[in-house]
Amino acid sequence: MRDNLFSAVLTFGLLAAGTLAVGSELMGGPRSSAAAPTARAALSAVRVVSPRQTAVVDVVTLPRVTVTGRRDGWVALETHEAAPTLE
Repeated sequence: MRDNLFSAVLTFGLLAAGTLAVGSELMGGPRSSAAAPTARAALSAVRVVSPRQTAVVDVVTLPRVTVTGRRDGWVALETHEAAPTLE
């Protein structure tokens, strides 16, 4: 009996604490993180002297597939034997 009572009190306490935490966040409670100073690093300016290279695009050609028939639940395919090529 004692352990059930302890579990009930603990559950109610956690529920109340969670409700207060969410409520204070929604109502705009105190913000301690805004008062803390933030470290910042200043970087020097960078000048790019090299022209930008265009990206290399790979084109893959796949074998041709022809749909030869349709039925409920499956499709009959005919493939033309050709290995995929990379151009």
